[in-house]
Amino acid sequence: MTATRLTDTYRHQGLRRKLTELLRQKGIMDESVLNAIFTVPRHYFFDSSFLEFAYEDKAFPIGSGQTISQPYTVAFQSELLKVSPHMRVLEIGTGSGYQACILAEMGAKVYTIERQKLLFDKTKDLLPKMNFRIRPFYGDGYKGLPAHAPFDRILITAAAPNIPNELLSQLKVGGVMVVPVGEDVQTMYRLERSSETEFISEKHGMFRFVPMLSDKAKDI
Repeated sequence: MTATRLTDTYRHQGLRRKLTELLRQKGIMDESVLNAIFTVPRHYFFDSSFLEFAYEDKAFPIGSGQTISQPYTVAFQSELLKVSPHMRVLEIGTGSGYQACILAEMGAKVYTIERQKLLFDKTKDLLPKMNFRIRPFYGDGYKGLPAHAPFDRILITAAAPNIPNELLSQLKVGGVMVVPVGEDVQTMYRLERSSETEFISEKHGMFRFVPMLSDKAKDI
């Protein structure tokens, strides 16, 4: 990470303002989400040679077969979570760290898991420089973090073939999980835990995510 990459210029801020207004036009209503999108410099999560793509409303490759999600998708999932300050949020799929920082900017205490070792190492170095309450973990997202459960919110940022029961069990009663479910195209689910044994499920449109991988964490 160079000093140049950590520079946030008036031009960057202007581009974020335009991106925020675009997301508002696309239907994002939660002001705390929009404020986080405006506040967190997305270009920090890009290599310097690709900075011109940082404020386009598009996903972008970040290595290890992963992407930094489209800003609209980040905002949409964050809005579905309905995060309040001081909530404990578990994110499955750290990736670049951008989504974790958006949640942290909204006031959450974020726990995030990444199974790709190269990405984990890169993001672990960046996150402390963002001055947020984020705890990164290297491991299998399907297993969650039972030692730190229960969580107020759980966000899955990769395509799951089904809703992971082990993660549902780590959700507080009254808590919310947002997860894209499916193979080629995913349905966005919002699940609220209404009791120890019951969940209220809602569907919120179709998206495309990279697949959520199971079993042991990968070194490459």
